[in-house]
Amino acid sequence: MISERLLKRIYTNKTSLLGLVIVVFFLLVALFAPWLAPVQNQNNPYQLPQKSYQIAPQPPSAQNWFGTTEQQYDLYYGVVWGTRLAFKIGLTVTFFAFLIGLLVGGAAAYFGGKLDEILMRLTDVVFAVPSLVLAMVIAAMLGPDIKHMMIALTAVAWPSYARLVRGDILSVKQRDYVTAARTLGARGPRVLLRHILPNSIYPSVVVASLDIGYVVLTAASLSFLGLGAQPGTADWGQLIAMARNWVLGTPGHPFAYWYTVVAPGGAIFLFVLGWNLLGDAFRDILDPRQA
Repeated sequence: MISERLLKRIYTNKTSLLGLVIVVFFLLVALFAPWLAPVQNQNNPYQLPQKSYQIAPQPPSAQNWFGTTEQQYDLYYGVVWGTRLAFKIGLTVTFFAFLIGLLVGGAAAYFGGKLDEILMRLTDVVFAVPSLVLAMVIAAMLGPDIKHMMIALTAVAWPSYARLVRGDILSVKQRDYVTAARTLGARGPRVLLRHILPNSIYPSVVVASLDIGYVVLTAASLSFLGLGAQPGTADWGQLIAMARNWVLGTPGHPFAYWYTVVAPGGAIFLFVLGWNLLGDAFRDILDPRQA
């Protein structure tokens, strides 16, 4: 029923349909990356192919469709394989952040008492520091690496889910159908798993769908600062970092190296836009408070 309503909502709304088209397009690029941009390094497909060590970027050509960055890294290869890396980072971080938030928020709300107080104060501690700053600190401590960056992003993303899940469970616990289930003899775990959680996680699913784009944007920020992917990795933030010295072009030609920014920047913009537009459709369908 929900899936039918969701598809109907997407197909009847132009912005939601546009979001779906954008996300599906990037998904196809990620799935067919080995054919769109054949792997140059079998040990690490995310390693950018390097044509030479020439400093100045080269414009788009038949050999390099999107041009090259400084030190001649192929932008086309970076954008294509960066799409697969973006899905990997966005989906993995969002999944584990949602899972941790569900466990922490669910335990705090269902058991209450001192456990609730301890878990929520821990959540407040994480919330007290701006998420990007805390992610930068964690990533700097662990060292520049994609896995370390994903750990840092997960560590700062779970508190929002914990807060949201806790509030929804506290509300659902007081509903008549939960009281009726307990009256009929249902045990605590059964009540939690069958009656409370299924009716409490929809708002968190909506937030998760919106967070995928934000996670990718934050990951690109960390890579741009040198705290994410290793140099030479097919990562959108890394590609923009390579373009920072060429943004102003040359004297008299301010747009001489426009392609170094437009290709990875456009990919990030469209990816985040697609998930945000699609997330609006999830919000309208899955969040009953929008009805």
